[in-house]
Amino acid sequence: MKHPEMFRNRLGRMSKHWKKWAKRRNIFCFRIYDRDIPQVPISVDLYEDFCLVSEYSNEYPLTEEQREEERTQFRSIILEILSVGENKLFWKKREPKKGISQYEKLEDRAASAIVREGGLRFRVNLSDYLDTGLFLDHRFTRELVRRESAGKNVLNLYSYTGSFSVYAASGGAAKVTSVDLSRTYLDWSEENFRLNGLDSDKHSFLREDVSEWLKRERVNPNREKFDLIVVDPPTFSNSKKMRDVFEVQKDYSFLLNSIFKDFTSDRAALYFSTNFRKFKMEPDSVLWENQRDLTKETHPEDFRNEKVRQVWRMEKNS
Repeated sequence: MKHPEMFRNRLGRMSKHWKKWAKRRNIFCFRIYDRDIPQVPISVDLYEDFCLVSEYSNEYPLTEEQREEERTQFRSIILEILSVGENKLFWKKREPKKGISQYEKLEDRAASAIVREGGLRFRVNLSDYLDTGLFLDHRFTRELVRRESAGKNVLNLYSYTGSFSVYAASGGAAKVTSVDLSRTYLDWSEENFRLNGLDSDKHSFLREDVSEWLKRERVNPNREKFDLIVVDPPTFSNSKKMRDVFEVQKDYSFLLNSIFKDFTSDRAALYFSTNFRKFKMEPDSVLWENQRDLTKETHPEDFRNEKVRQVWRMEKNS
């Protein structure tokens, strides 16, 4: 079959190109190969000295034996071209799933590394989850948040491992409140704060179902008002810890409008993002003003697929 040889040639060219690109920009975690060849539907990401390969569903006709043979060949090519040690290469199969499955544990190897991005440090877990804890496609969005965080009271909903929160705090935010349903990810967030010399005690890490927390806090006369809000929800979530099912396309306007009405200062800004590829924003359904689609502006060059996520910035001016 020609696929392995095609992949070898492509990976060799892309490796030289993106490594030079990253060195010029002081970027240490980036994508080298992004399903460039249809018959080789994998992505190859470098996290400093570590390599993560994500394998996507493949529709072309092969027996499982042939597929495994190709997988072995691809693995050998990656090790050779990228000069990665066997113990630093991680391979994960990605299948379309709903809910919080992308955050569920796959293993308990706890193969972690501390990596750099934007002058900051983050712990990534390369083995145990489908995602590492640091979404590389949001590096520019995180930087935008940092640039306007100085002196702000910042709210990060669906905060995951707190990368947006760390960027906000490093940008001089007066306080950052991170809300997530998982204690594991909140602890991870606090660790990321400590890795960057940020005092986590000055900030809040709330283990809450976001929808329930908003409903409860909206009737609290002493609730906080926020100047900058980050909302990056899952596409779909039906965790046992949640009272209601969340679907981003169905629920986004209610979510954003609830924040607008009850949780914002007079002049506030909000970043909203989703990786649901079929998502359609209906501007008139949202109360926020000056809605700007930043998807293209924040799209990282090393990601070939331009539909990997959508990003908007919105304002409240009253």
